[in-house]
Amino acid sequence: MVRPLTSRPLDLVYFGFFVSHIFASLCIDFQPLYPTTLVPSLLRDFAGWYIRSSNDPLLKSAFGHTEPLVWFQSFLFLEVAFQFPLFFVAARGLWNDSQQIYIPMLVYAASTATTVWPCLMTIVSSNVAPHEQAMLLSSYVPFFVIPLVMTIDMAFRVHGLVSVALLAQSAAKQK
Repeated sequence: MVRPLTSRPLDLVYFGFFVSHIFASLCIDFQPLYPTTLVPSLLRDFAGWYIRSSNDPLLKSAFGHTEPLVWFQSFLFLEVAFQFPLFFVAARGLWNDSQQIYIPMLVYAASTATTVWPCLMTIVSSNVAPHEQAMLLSSYVPFFVIPLVMTIDMAFRVHGLVSVALLAQSAAKQK
């Protein structure tokens, strides 16, 4: 029986995270990868405003305003190829209360927390004004904290499922 998302608070947070991340990825993160003619002016203007307001060293690099950060560009391609498709799969699995989504979510979460960490360290060590750093951290920290919590949560869930399966296998062997 499918339990509603509202009865699973962490899953509800994860679901909201994945669904909102779909739009953030399409509208901001992937923008440097699109031909400029395909990006609506509203989205270009928003990205430009954000970069000017935050002085984001990562997006400045991605949008070609500074020297490219190859490691950050590789993270964008990882987001396109692996993370983005998983947003849909994970949202659907969470909606349907499927335990089969736990391992892909664990892999996603560990990968994402690992790739966002150097982004945070770059921001912390960058030469930006305090109000810019506050804006940057408020933009990036949730994309570290939620996947970190998800990594721990999914690891415990997978461990629980494996423990139950091992007990069932042991019981079956004893018959």
